[in-house]
This record gives sequence, structure tokens and C-alpha cells, in this order.
Amino acid sequence: MSLIAKPLRGLFLGLFATFTLFGTSMTIVGAALPKILGDFKWGYASAGAVIAASAVAYFLSSLAAGKVLNAIGSKATVLLGLGSCVLGLAFFASTPSFTANLLLNLLIGAGQGLIEPAVNWSALRMDDEGGSGRAMNLMHGAFAIGAVAGPLVLGLIMAAGLSWTVLFRAIALLFALLGIVLAAMPFSRLRSEESAAAGRARGGRPVRAPAYYLGFLCLLLYVGAEIGISNWIAEYFVSIFHANPSFAPLAVSLFWTGLLAGRFGVPALYRGTRLGTVLFAFSLLLTAATVALCALGFMVQRQCPLWVPSALTFLAGLGCSVVYPTVISLVGISCRDSQAEAVSFAVAGGGGGLFAFPFLMSWVSQSHGIRIGFASYALIAVLTAVSCAVLAGTFARSRRSI
Repeated sequence: MSLIAKPLRGLFLGLFATFTLFGTSMTIVGAALPKILGDFKWGYASAGAVIAASAVAYFLSSLAAGKVLNAIGSKATVLLGLGSCVLGLAFFASTPSFTANLLLNLLIGAGQGLIEPAVNWSALRMDDEGGSGRAMNLMHGAFAIGAVAGPLVLGLIMAAGLSWTVLFRAIALLFALLGIVLAAMPFSRLRSEESAAAGRARGGRPVRAPAYYLGFLCLLLYVGAEIGISNWIAEYFVSIFHANPSFAPLAVSLFWTGLLAGRFGVPALYRGTRLGTVLFAFSLLLTAATVALCALGFMVQRQCPLWVPSALTFLAGLGCSVVYPTVISLVGISCRDSQAEAVSFAVAGGGGGLFAFPFLMSWVSQSHGIRIGFASYALIAVLTAVSCAVLAGTFARSRRSI
């Protein structure tokens, strides 16, 4: 059985390209931060407020995306999100004005918060018949490609002597072109929610399955762990393992390489439908690798062979790889009577983690040192595994009761 039905392959590729650019748009502001600070003469507080504006808008937009999806459909929701991103990216950093850039980044975050639930919903529909989650994993592999490529391309642009703002304009243009392409795509081939809407009309508010709330909790914690490791692993290598600063970016690359390997490797190698088991196994791998990195940091009194923490960093990324897309798949399958709302609510959980945990973890590291800071990431990873286990168990019981 092919991964995507032939009539939907063009649509899948269009959304794959969209999610790749979406991943790029999520990382380029942070990657350009040193240039933004230098060129615009902003302080850390101003830069933090601009970045936080995008995260808050993303959270609120994804929270509302379920109702938007039901009201106007997935095509219109994706196009609305793309339009918001195009406007924001086309003008972001065109002026040093703090207020203007904050409002433009709000537009970018709001667009991103519409794009992700709509693409997730569409990928879920493409994979719904088999229930394997393979299409969802592959789609989120596109995000990882974009997240890795954005900073790399930005570095190449600056090395060539071009303005760093060129990438923002280029992504705006590509988003606009993708919008034109997607407008002609057969979204109508995705199974409609007419039966679910009819059920809601008969029974009032849809029944909130436990997975509805567990999905929010899982992604809230998971994004906290992922962002914490990604943001701090380079400094952890330098401060604790005495790595050369030139080696530090490689640690970040190893983490995302592990994540990429899982996003594409699992759909290629695993053909089963035991999504709960896969989720629990990979969340355990994330937890084990993160706890081991934390313990190693407390045990090391002198220089540690770098291949040991490097291997653990790769394994932590591999453990992360299927958590997000598999949680989305389980939530979507479990909440068929409120699928758009459930998927959007889960995505909003991730948006909450994206906003809240960097502030919390930075405060812990600043106050108590990076060893304790990284221990807090290990704790969040443990809580992620527990929440994933509960979601997997709830999903298994609901399947047995059918």
C-alpha cells in the first residue's frame, strides 16, 4: 500500500513544501538575532518582546484555528495563514522601529498558528484510512528540514555579502507563490467533516475525549523539552564537557540530525499501526538520553570524550522525532467528532510550551547554573514520557472498546 493515495500526492507535495518553508520561518528570526541587535541597536528586552509577540500570536491563533477550519475549510485556512506570513515577512526588519517589527512578528506568528493545524488536519485525512501515522511523520520531517535549512541559508547569504533581510523577502515571495499553487489544489478530495458536523448539531457540544486534553499536555511538555535541549545543548557542551566553542554548533546539528533521521526513518521502516506503542517507546528514548546527559554533566570532573555526549544528543533528537506528529495522529483519531478543534488545541499546547519554557529555563540556569538548568530539561522530558504513556494507554483502551 502506497503512503499517499495517487489523487492526493500533488496536494501532499504542496503541503510538504509549505511545511518546509514554515519550519524555516520559525527559525530565521532567532538565527538573525545577532544582526538585529547590532543593526537596530535593540536591547535584549526589546528583542525578547518581539520574539515573544510571535509566540503569543501563534498560541492564540492555533487555539482559534479549530473553529476557523470548521467555518471556512482547510484550503482557506492555509491560504489565510500564508497571507498573514507574507505580509509579515515582506516588511519585517525593513525599519528599526521596535513597534513596527513587533506588530509584523505578530502577523507572522498568527499566520503560522493557522498553517500548522490546517496542514496537520490535512495530513491526518490523507493517512486516516490506514491509521499508521506515516504521512504525519513525513510531513513533520518537512518542518525539520526547513528548521535546519533556514539558519544555514542565512549564514550563506551573509557570507556572500548580501543583506540578512534578503531571506525574509525571499520566504515571503515563496509563500506567496505556494499560495497560488495551493489555491488550485484538490483539497475537496480530503474527506469532509459533514457527518461530524451533523453529529454536533444533533448532540450539542462534541464529547471531549480524554485525548483532547492529553494532546495539549503532551505537546506543552514536549515542546518545552525540545526547545530546552536545542537552545542550551551548545552551551552545555562548552561549559560542562569543555568542548571547543567551534564544536558547539555541531551539538545542535546532531540533535536535529537525530530528529530528521526519525521523522523520515520511522515512516520508511515501520509499517504497523500501533501508534501508542511507538509514541511511548520514542518518548522513553528522549527521556533516557536527556537524563543520561544530565547525569553525565554531574559526574564529569574533567574533560569527557565528546563522542559520549554527542551520541546521547543524537539519541535525544531521535527520541523527539515522532512524538509531535504521533500525538497529533492519536488526538485526531480519538476525537473524530471534534477533530479540527482537537488538533488545533493540541498545537496550541505546543505553542504554549514554545512561549513559556524558554523564560522558565533561562531563569533556572541563570539562578542555579547550567547543570541545574539542564536537570530541569531532564525533568520535563520525564513528564513528557509520563503524559505520552497516559495518552497511549487511553488510546489503546478506546480502541479496544470500539
